[in-house]
Amino acid sequence: MKRHEYPKQEPLSPAGEAYGDECWRRGEGIEGDEFAFGADPYQRLMRFEPQGPSLATLLFWHGGGWTSGYKEWMAFMAPAFTASGITFVTAGYRLAPQHVFPAALDDCVSALAWTREHVGGDIFIGGHSAGGHYAALIAARGGASVTRGCLAISGVFEFGEGSGLSMRPRFLGADPSADRIASPRFALRAPLPPFHVAYGTQDFPHLIPQGQRFAQAVREAGGNAEELPLEGRTNFTASYAGGEVDGPWVPSALAFMRRHLS
Repeated sequence: MKRHEYPKQEPLSPAGEAYGDECWRRGEGIEGDEFAFGADPYQRLMRFEPQGPSLATLLFWHGGGWTSGYKEWMAFMAPAFTASGITFVTAGYRLAPQHVFPAALDDCVSALAWTREHVGGDIFIGGHSAGGHYAALIAARGGASVTRGCLAISGVFEFGEGSGLSMRPRFLGADPSADRIASPRFALRAPLPPFHVAYGTQDFPHLIPQGQRFAQAVREAGGNAEELPLEGRTNFTASYAGGEVDGPWVPSALAFMRRHLS
């Protein structure tokens, strides 16, 4: 879909607007097959397939503070993975404040179910920022039965007291119990899939310690968690690393996936 075909979203900050424009620019000319897993315009995904046999699939969700963003933002990542024999899928989800938790989480679970049915094989899940939160929550709740591994870039792993967030995200809705229910750190269920936790060293201040605490919680629960600090990267430039073949994230992500194939 084109940007103008979507319902109006919440306005972004100037930095967020520049990030979104750059994602659209980087994705220009990268064509995938689009499918719907629901009736809402945001309940759609795009599939990008390698030319040869597919070794595995990476299903990835965009960021945008739970109130903004498009599946098309992550299309720029596809070539780095399809060139290595990985099917890449980017999916959307309904946005706040019109849709509050767990509506978007349900959409992400539906996108995973669609991918399992129509693509199959070893499926890894991941996301950037808010998308990393949803991926981690699915992996934490579902354990190793739902995915071969989870790769989060600048993910959010906890809400509420001690999270470091300056404001309570609106997607959580009015129910205060949603803070803990929506926190991947407090939803870990063994046996866990492996986690690849990346964050920029110049990321939003609360995200670095959140990523570190989450990785430690995974290990304490008996799981495997790899941490990848992205030197000099902000929340936005950490996302761009998701498409850089020779950058700091893609080689590490591909190696992680290869290690955890069935």
